[in-house]
Amino acid sequence: MSLFLFILILAALILVHELGHFAVAKFFKIKVEEFGIGFPPRLLKIKKGETLYSINLLFFGGFVKIFGEDHNEAAGNPRSFASKTRSVQAAVVAAGIVMNLLFAWGLLSVGYLVGIPTSAQHEGVGQVTNAKVLVVGLLPESPAAKSGVLPEDVVVGVATAGVALPTDLDAAEVRAFIKEHQEESIILSVMRAGEEKTFVVRAQEGLIEGRKALGVEIDDVGILKLPVHLALAQGAVLTYRMTISTTEGLGLFFYQIAKGVADFSSVAGPIGIAGIGAKAVSHGFSAAIILTALISINLAIINLLPIPGLDGGRLLIIAIESVIRRPVPQKLSLSITMVGLALLILLMLVVSYHDIARLVG
Repeated sequence: MSLFLFILILAALILVHELGHFAVAKFFKIKVEEFGIGFPPRLLKIKKGETLYSINLLFFGGFVKIFGEDHNEAAGNPRSFASKTRSVQAAVVAAGIVMNLLFAWGLLSVGYLVGIPTSAQHEGVGQVTNAKVLVVGLLPESPAAKSGVLPEDVVVGVATAGVALPTDLDAAEVRAFIKEHQEESIILSVMRAGEEKTFVVRAQEGLIEGRKALGVEIDDVGILKLPVHLALAQGAVLTYRMTISTTEGLGLFFYQIAKGVADFSSVAGPIGIAGIGAKAVSHGFSAAIILTALISINLAIINLLPIPGLDGGRLLIIAIESVIRRPVPQKLSLSITMVGLALLILLMLVVSYHDIARLVG
């Protein structure tokens, strides 16, 4: 059920993207021939005005068919995409990207309205309440990961064979305790789904420079709930921060691809995202909102890449046409787009292979 819900979320994100193209095309009085939910074959169609609205069998995302968009057709028709100025064309193409960013902002703002998990060291508006020591990360193959500790476990007790921390602990105290007793076995007690679990973990070298470590990252995490105006402001701040960090991460990944040193096992494709998303949905409303916003931001940034077949590639062609003051030849544009799509499909296949390898392994 969680997987099904997440697939619907992904479909909604793609639909939101296409809705951006649709709305801006309509605003500039460009004829939209069809707005489809899902992909053909058609199940249901309704003609309203000049636009055909369809619901299709392959219910994953959607599409917008804009008159005169492909191959500079109907350039002489004032209602065609090709007849519009380059700035209008760019606005229509970029609208999907902007819509995904706005959607992420809206989601995160709703999250702050109902209460979203936030570090107690939060710098911004509002007060974080009910903070608990939470496992927020684990190093792969670390002692903590091997022992069975999981992200989102709530740490309720830390001890060795001879000494224990008080129950009203905080993350700084836990980190200091583990560092001081790095030569001893650490007894970690956590709450998971209302059940207390205990793990015995011994620190090892090589995870952190200069000392032994368990490989577990913890923080004081509580709930930040804000009124509407502050939720909108804080949602915008978090959207900006997530956009910057995502851009940096994707930039580093493509740089590593260019150098031939990319670690494809560290990224997730459609299969991996579906698994992560299903798990997030099962963890509740806040987790689902944060992940959905993050995917929406990823869709926006990926579509902005100047790769033929993506919105960024189309924006690049529009920019070139603005400089040379004539349309790029249809055959050349189509050839470049096909090459770009082939590279994207190849990348998707490689990442999906690693997704499957992780599942099998």
